[in-house]
Parts: sequence; C-alpha cells; structure tokens
Amino acid sequence: MIFLPHGRLAAWYFWYFAFIGAFLPYFALYLQSIGFSAGRIAVLMSLGQFMRLLAPLLWSWLADSGGRRVRIVVASTAASLASYSVVFLTQDFVGLLIGMAILHFFWSASLPLVEALTLGHLAATPERYGRIRLWGSVGFIVAVMGVGLLLDSAPIASQLWVSWAVLLGAFLSALTLTESKRHEGQVVAPILDVLRQRKVGFLLAAGLFMAAAHGALYVFYSIHLVAQGYDKTVVGLLWTLGVMAEIVVFLFMPRISLMVSLRQILLACFALAALRFALIGWAVEFIGLLVFAQLLHGASFGAHHAATMAALHRWFVAGQQARAQALYGSVAYGAGGLGGALLAGALWERAGAGITFSAASLLALLGLILVWRGVPGDSANKAVR
Repeated sequence: MIFLPHGRLAAWYFWYFAFIGAFLPYFALYLQSIGFSAGRIAVLMSLGQFMRLLAPLLWSWLADSGGRRVRIVVASTAASLASYSVVFLTQDFVGLLIGMAILHFFWSASLPLVEALTLGHLAATPERYGRIRLWGSVGFIVAVMGVGLLLDSAPIASQLWVSWAVLLGAFLSALTLTESKRHEGQVVAPILDVLRQRKVGFLLAAGLFMAAAHGALYVFYSIHLVAQGYDKTVVGLLWTLGVMAEIVVFLFMPRISLMVSLRQILLACFALAALRFALIGWAVEFIGLLVFAQLLHGASFGAHHAATMAALHRWFVAGQQARAQALYGSVAYGAGGLGGALLAGALWERAGAGITFSAASLLALLGLILVWRGVPGDSANKAVR
C-alpha cells in the first residue's frame, strides 16, 4: 500500500503520463487527418522536446532557490490546460504551432520538479522511486488503450477532448501535492563542480542519444503501423505492451541493481534499444517481432530511466536535485528528443520507414559507445535505486 504523500505523487504520475498516452500516439494521426505533411507533423510533435531545452532550467532554478516546487507545478499545469485548448479553435499550422509551443513551455516545468520532489519525500529509501513512478506507466496504459479503442469507432478529433479531460485531472492532482521536508528551508548549492566530472558529461551525452533514438518512435510509430494495415486497437495494444514491460522493470530494479552495476545496466539498455528500432523498421509485417520489440521498451526506456535517475540522485546533493533533473531533461529529452524527431521527419518521406528506424538504431549504438567510454566500471551496485 502507498501512503500519503506517496499516494498523491503516484496519482500525479498517473495523470501526467495518461495525458502523454492520450496525446502522443494519436495526435500525429489527427494532424495527418487534417492534411499536414510529415515535415509539419514532425515539427509540431517535436515542440515538446524543443521547449525542454531551456524552460525546465528556469523553473528548476526557481524551485531549488525558493522552495516553490509545488506552486510551480500547479501554475504550470493550469497554464498547460489553458493553452492546450487552442486545438479546438484552429487547424491552421501557425496557430497550432503557437498553442503547442506555449503548452510545452509550461508542461515541461512539471516532471523534473516532481521527480526531485519524489526523491525528496523518499529521503533515505530512493529504491522505492520505481514503485511510485510505475503509476505513471499505469496511467499511460489506461489512456493509450482507451483512446485506441475509442478511435476505432469515433472520429479522430475525439482524441482532443480526451486529452483535455486528462489534463484537467493532472491539474486537480497537482493541487494535492506537498513540499518535502527535506527541501523546506534548503539553500541552493553550486552545481558546476559536479557537471565538470567526466562521468556526468558522458551520462548526459548518452541520454541525449537514447532520447534521439526514440524520436522516430514517438513521431511515426503509430503512422507506421496504421500504414501497414494495423487497426488503432492493435496500435494501442502495442504501445501498452511497451509500457507494461516498463512497469515490470520499475518493480524489479531494486533487485536487478543488487546483481549488476550501473554501467552494465546502461550498456544492456543501449544494445537492446539498437535491436528494438531495427526490428520496428524492418520487421513491421511480423507481429511476433513487433511484440518482442515493444517489450524491449522495458530496457530502452524503463531500465535506462531508472538507472539514470539513480545516478543523478547519487551524484548531486539535495540543493542541486531539481536543476540536475531539469538539466538532464533539457539535454536528453530536449536536445536529443528534438534532434531525433526532426531527423525522423527529414528521413521519413525521402528514405522510408526502414532507413528512419535504422538511423534510430545507430543513435542508440552511439550512446552505447559513450557509456562504454565514460561511465566508470567501478560504479557501486548500491548506486542504482
């Protein structure tokens, strides 16, 4: 049983990732339905990554220096809800570009702050992080399956209303969050000395390549499957399989971390990610291989994310945590995600799905090389929570 405030954090993760589950797999299909090209779809779908380049650093500096994490999360979620409403007002590219940019500017503030808030509440037991964070995966599954079933019988625009309702749930959930005692009265601590460490730079760079590798998946995976004749229920099921694998990994990470080192976990994650994207690109007609590729999401995202969060928690002190989370988000999901999405958009119509996902596989292999060269082999097992 998860007790307060852990239950409130779990509920927030549920609603946050439920929005992603309702929005990410299907919004590209909506954009395609109103006549947007692959390039314009890639631009709009990459706005989240673009805003994560800089916006989280501003929000996290305010949070680390002023102890206002919860207030910022509430305000940013309210602004996200308001700005998302532009999808009901226009189908013009420029209008959607402005609205989605504002949405992602505020939406990008929330996750790194709540990640730091969660680790603050857990204090001496950060190994429990995965068991709270997995509720985000549950939210994603509920949303992606529900919307997939809905869209097999309802207009694609129905996805817009479901996403708005889920955003409202995220806002109401944010109102229940509380500051961690560990953070109250905390003084902001310098961060540059930690950033200069070789292992930190290589970890951030590897995270950039992993996020870039996922760019093709997040922008074109649903389009890729629908083009091959799969219905939207099957699309939702395949997305769900990946997140179920992620949940299993989050549950077993404390046990896995006792058996293998941080470096070994990360090397396995990048190798399996490379295999995953190659299968998606070249074996889409084989449902068994697609299922296997989606189960590898447990490694390419789940284990990689949990191991990286553990490293950041260990390498940065309490007064640096929100900025560390935001910096990782900006480098990996901002620069990496943006670059990966735009690369996929450039390749999709010119070279096809196989080459696009092969490029994603190559990006994962580059990340593997960075981990091999820069993350020390003597990382203690206890570093992975």
